[in-house]
Amino acid sequence: MMNGKTLRAINLVIIAIVLVLAISGWSARTATSSSPGQITVTGDAEIRVVPDEVILSLGVETWDKNLQKATNENDRIVAAVLALARKHDIEPQHVQTDYVSIEPRYRNGYYEASDFIGFFVHKTVVITLRDLTRFEDVLKDALEAGVNYVHGVEFRTMELRKYRDQARALAIKAAEEKAIALAGELDQTVGVPTHIQEVQTSWYSGYGSWWGSRWNNAMAQNVIQEISSDSWTGDGSVAPGQIKVSTRVSVDFELTR
Repeated sequence: MMNGKTLRAINLVIIAIVLVLAISGWSARTATSSSPGQITVTGDAEIRVVPDEVILSLGVETWDKNLQKATNENDRIVAAVLALARKHDIEPQHVQTDYVSIEPRYRNGYYEASDFIGFFVHKTVVITLRDLTRFEDVLKDALEAGVNYVHGVEFRTMELRKYRDQARALAIKAAEEKAIALAGELDQTVGVPTHIQEVQTSWYSGYGSWWGSRWNNAMAQNVIQEISSDSWTGDGSVAPGQIKVSTRVSVDFELTR
């Protein structure tokens, strides 16, 4: 049996443990209640830029039951297209062949000699123009030389990184303004940002450099800024319009009353 002294010692230990647990629980509740709230918002921005170069993707298709004839005709047309570089003062490194294929075709999918249509030879020539005023003349001459496919026309800017940075800065500002507006509706004040993430950066293009395919980038916005530049100076019916450079960011802000 325990004597009185032993029981008092046990009771003191139990009381000490209860006090420690109580203090720990109070500290945890105090830390939780004093932690600031948080708001997460996205900011979108889009900048429209007048392009300063254009990429033409041109396809040449020839066919004949005689492979040599189909190949020779294709080579003749491609050589004429490549010669346009000299005519229009295009630097050689801005003209290249980036796709070549030879495909035997048969009628109705039957691989019989009687169903043989011929050999189809495909080549794609990509031309980069830094002088946009030459665009329509180059395209017209290429078609007259025998080009029978225009796979894509891509207007773009050589200062894409600069405009991406500008779009990102606008997106962050848009996120901050959105957070302030949303928090204000609940009588809250936005504090410091605790997390910033770039969710998406893209620029519009409808250009595809392969046979039978194209692609697009879709973009959202809540900020648009026009970048002033010289307008299109061509006299023809094709205008380059504007390139759309967009960015989306996600930002977490503290909330304070």
